[in-house]
Amino acid sequence: MASGERGLIGRAPGVGWWQYGGRVIDALAGERYVLVTTFRRDGTPVPTAVWAVADGDALAIWTVTTSGKVKRIRNNPEVTVAPCDLRGKPRGEAVRARAEVLSPQDTDRVRDLLRKKYGLQARLTLLGSRLRRGDEGTIAIGITLVP
Repeated sequence: MASGERGLIGRAPGVGWWQYGGRVIDALAGERYVLVTTFRRDGTPVPTAVWAVADGDALAIWTVTTSGKVKRIRNNPEVTVAPCDLRGKPRGEAVRARAEVLSPQDTDRVRDLLRKKYGLQARLTLLGSRLRRGDEGTIAIGITLVP
């Protein structure tokens, strides 16, 4: 990992998640972007770089209600998550997880968490989305790691 590059807390290349000394969920939530990989009905992986926040013992992401990832998660909740850059290039190993579409009330809470973590960028993105789609046009997804 290059000097100044953000990665898992104290994690060197080739070091497993179990060796870095912190909670995996906290390490992933500390990343600017995470790569969430969902799976089509035929098993084809579909990776997507997204913002993520800690939500208790889970991660939460936010997306368009009619997106492909929501449809795939409703069909198959098994996903993988890994730290990545803006373009979706993985920067660490993926871990298995289960995803679920959250309620509108939970989605409001996740929007607040996104505003806190991502600041002005999130405020502008969330406002633009609300103006374009309304509050029902986006939904939060909870992701729980599988041991």
